[in-house]
Amino acid sequence: MLMSESLALAASVCIALSGMLIAELKGRVDIVRLARWQMVAAFSITGAAALVVGGWRSIGSHEAGLLVVSGICGIFIASTTYFAAIYIIGPRNTALLFALASPFSLVLGYFFLGETIVMQQMLGIVLVLAGIVLAVGVRRRDPVPAVEVPAVGAGPVAIGHAAPQWLGMLLGVVTALGQALGSLFARPAMEAGVDPFAAMAVRSGVSALLFVLIAFLPLAIVRRSYSFRSTDLGLAVASAFVGTGLGMSLLLAALATGNVGIVTTLSSMTPIMILPMVWLRSGVAPRREAWFGAALAVAGTAAISLAG
Repeated sequence: MLMSESLALAASVCIALSGMLIAELKGRVDIVRLARWQMVAAFSITGAAALVVGGWRSIGSHEAGLLVVSGICGIFIASTTYFAAIYIIGPRNTALLFALASPFSLVLGYFFLGETIVMQQMLGIVLVLAGIVLAVGVRRRDPVPAVEVPAVGAGPVAIGHAAPQWLGMLLGVVTALGQALGSLFARPAMEAGVDPFAAMAVRSGVSALLFVLIAFLPLAIVRRSYSFRSTDLGLAVASAFVGTGLGMSLLLAALATGNVGIVTTLSSMTPIMILPMVWLRSGVAPRREAWFGAALAVAGTAAISLAG
């Protein structure tokens, strides 16, 4: 297997594992605090890596501007909604909704870049939507256990005040849209030869700065009381390293060296990669609808990415 394809598959595994680590913090760390920890850690990791490999020299002023906008859309906004979606609907459903990033990218390219949409890509959109409806829309055989679900920016709340499932779905859709916008702005910078570590450092760095500034705002959602636990911080940093740092850098490296369609398809394997992780963690095998739905979503992404 070629290097770019291997990098793309590795990125999908990293992103899936990162989602599982974030889910462990549900009910313990609020969204704003988690995002701040994650972005500071991701910037530190990728910034240091870029310094070691000399990647900072590959960024010009034009590329930096594109990456800043990409970071605001694809990380600052998308990561916040991503964490919140995981807290509300779990890592498996969030990963599945993340597959919408491919159809969103296709539509954005059509409206803003003048790209055409062929019949195969239309079929891909239908497959992605069908997979999501099948895997997420099918009712559970057993009732959802009464667990604490934190509201966005808040600590744990009682199940009677839990965030509704539709909100988690909406946040998952916003995450996919933000990721698609982030990729749209990052693409010209990566094509210009920007180092993947440096690109991720700029994207996560601007997000980290925004989250640090938010901490000074007199808002209730950023003034929640919290009893620090080193285990929580360790999980947040590990998730940042595996997902934002390693996973996204692998993806950008794959895009820089490989066929965009193939790389996008392989990196979209996250909804399938996460299923055995959920199985191992919970001890309960995912429903067959979950497997089939995830496979449909990946097949749809492949049809979109490999068209033409």
